[in-house]
Amino acid sequence: MRKVLAAKLHGIHVTEANLHYHGSITLDPDHCREAGILPMEFVEIWNKNSGARISTYVIFGARGSRCCVLNGAAARTCQAGDAIIVCSSTYVSETQIVQLRPRILTFDRNNHVVDRLAYSVTRDDAEGYHFEILGSSGDVKSIPLRTAEAN
Repeated sequence: MRKVLAAKLHGIHVTEANLHYHGSITLDPDHCREAGILPMEFVEIWNKNSGARISTYVIFGARGSRCCVLNGAAARTCQAGDAIIVCSSTYVSETQIVQLRPRILTFDRNNHVVDRLAYSVTRDDAEGYHFEILGSSGDVKSIPLRTAEAN
């Protein structure tokens, strides 16, 4: 089994850092539902401003609030306004990788969704694995990259 990306909130901005809460990241349930992130799910958080990387679990805030609040110890890693990346993961066998379509949401400064993407991995015997970023209509958003040789 391999740990791979399941969902990503890319460039969401921290709305608050609350040191005196019990820990976690508080996110708008609408964003989480659309990306496929569950409450209490562990996520990785990468701060694009500072480079800090942490792991914590998700709790839901108010629906429609566009909130992104780092709580407890996690509040020490981010400041309000910082752009972060929130990723959830899953475990799959190598053959299952081609069945995944992780959903990626990208955000503007006010945490409105500006793009809805999916990642796709395909495989052929001649060239190995291929990675593409797909737009919401299924159009390819980037040039496919060769990521590994076939065995």
